[in-house]
Amino acid sequence: MPSLSPAAPDDRDIYLVLQDFGERLGQAWPEVDKQRTDREIVVSDLLRGEYFHPARIVAFNTTEGWSRDVSEEIAAELAQRCVDEDLDVPRTLDAFLNRHAGRLRSARPT
Repeated sequence: MPSLSPAAPDDRDIYLVLQDFGERLGQAWPEVDKQRTDREIVVSDLLRGEYFHPARIVAFNTTEGWSRDVSEEIAAELAQRCVDEDLDVPRTLDAFLNRHAGRLRSARPT
């Protein structure tokens, strides 16, 4: 007999980007599709310029009961990828990298 209770929520880490829309509009958590909240997808989206001025990145897992600011570790990962893959640092990430990881001398800003 099939279960009548709803399926358990996905036990996975969710990553959200706080966007800075400027002085007039302020900062907000933009609406995002569930499939776009995976760490790898968020990092790829950041490198492609999908987020124009990220201010902070948080991760959480409601099943495990935790949340934390992951801005520094994501900034370090972004900077390292730019170096490893010989990518230009997107202008959209300049302020984020400066704030959370410091400017890397080996990455070339555009």
